Amino acid sequence: MSQNIILNNQEIAFKIKRIAFQIYETFINEEEIVIAGIQGNGNIFANKIANVLKTISPIKVILCNVIIDKKNPSATITTSIPKNEYQNKGLILVDDVLNSGTTLIYGVRHFLDVPLKKFKTAVLVDRNHKKYPIKADFKGISLSTSLLEHVQVVFKEEEDYVYLK
Repeated sequence: MSQNIILNNQEIAFKIKRIAFQIYETFINEEEIVIAGIQGNGNIFANKIANVLKTISPIKVILCNVIIDKKNPSATITTSIPKNEYQNKGLILVDDVLNSGTTLIYGVRHFLDVPLKKFKTAVLVDRNHKKYPIKADFKGISLSTSLLEHVQVVFKEEEDYVYLK
């Protein structure tokens, strides 16, 4: 199968910067927010957003790694920080690709056990093949693809790219 590059390193950097500005605009009145990245590429993407956000805003950013079994999302979900560290704060749940919505909706469900000021979601690629009523509040790109196609995000040192196969 061939690969079609959808986003190159520079385009991803632009998307990250735009998403960071959108987050800043949404949470402008907050002193601190939590950016919770779903383990793997979601966490890498969350770190990239946080790094840009730190350069453009005075908001204190707390990073959180969300450990979720993507093959069994109904299993116990854990986070790298205790619940009291994100309680009553603004939170953005981040993943790389929103495909069926399964991972994101189970991640959202986990955070609903704790009172939050504001809760948003962010993804780099929104596939538009959802089986759950979930949306990305901040997204890099929306793609209408066939169910047989696969979107892959690759984060490498200075060589980030997204391809379709």
